[in-house]
Amino acid sequence: MLSAALALIGAVVYGSADFLGGLAARRLRSIVVTAVAALSGLVALALVQPLVGGVWTTADVAWGVLAGIVGVAAVALLYACLAIGPMSIVSPLTAVVSAIAPMLWGLLVKGDALAPIGYAGLAVALVAVVLVGFIPGEKIVRPNPRGLAMAVGAGLAIGAFLIIVDQTSADSGLVPLVTSRATSGVVTVGVVGILALMARRRGAPARSVLVVAGPPLGAMPSGHADLEHASEPGRMTTTARRAWTLAVLCGIADAAANALMLLALRTGDLAVVSALTALYPAGTILLAAIVLRERVAAIQWVGLGLALAAGGMLALA
Repeated sequence: MLSAALALIGAVVYGSADFLGGLAARRLRSIVVTAVAALSGLVALALVQPLVGGVWTTADVAWGVLAGIVGVAAVALLYACLAIGPMSIVSPLTAVVSAIAPMLWGLLVKGDALAPIGYAGLAVALVAVVLVGFIPGEKIVRPNPRGLAMAVGAGLAIGAFLIIVDQTSADSGLVPLVTSRATSGVVTVGVVGILALMARRRGAPARSVLVVAGPPLGAMPSGHADLEHASEPGRMTTTARRAWTLAVLCGIADAAANALMLLALRTGDLAVVSALTALYPAGTILLAAIVLRERVAAIQWVGLGLALAAGGMLALA
């Protein structure tokens, strides 16, 4: 029951991080938001790590570095598939794949065993993921095969992140998350630096790479697939100073969600945690409804209800 509760809370926090990052990406480029979030999350985890404790071993550090690399790959694939669209298809597809991949790993490879109500809960959770992540109102078009392939790749990479983190030892504390965030920070800051150098060579100021150029596609620094609120105009305007603040808060929220996810993994089954973590769009949707006064579609309310039902079923498993 504790593991399911932690995973559900973590999903809501993940969604909150996506919401903050999406607002920041209205003024800052996606990669810049990602880099800032990685660094602020790293600082937050580094400050908490001594309080939590944990043994630094070569294996856990290596798993953390690998998780950081996979996380960056997930974000890159995610942005690419969302740019191709249609988002109403690729967004829930990514979320479902990100749940199914570690779920199958947990059940078939790790040997996770659940009570019958638990397996039913997994099925309900997958339906909830699709309904909550569905983007109503978008014109349905024939999906691009390349976009679908990238959506599946992004989902697999997100699922792989969960599988990798699950390999770390129980006495490592937050060490894997610290090294993972440090790795993603180095990679994303390096990308921003390369973009700045390229801008200088074109005769443009280096700072020009920091802001959005053209229609914003939105950002999801935590590597998830619910970006519709970032790409649509809302009632809230975002100043440059607020955008930087939001990016920092996004990283802190994402780090907190990672910590909750890690604790859930260490107290429960990978299959359960992956299914509930994939419900992260719920947090984004609820915040968008409260802060931006966006309308929550009936189908999404159904998905939220099923998400709660799935959480209760999995808690009893």
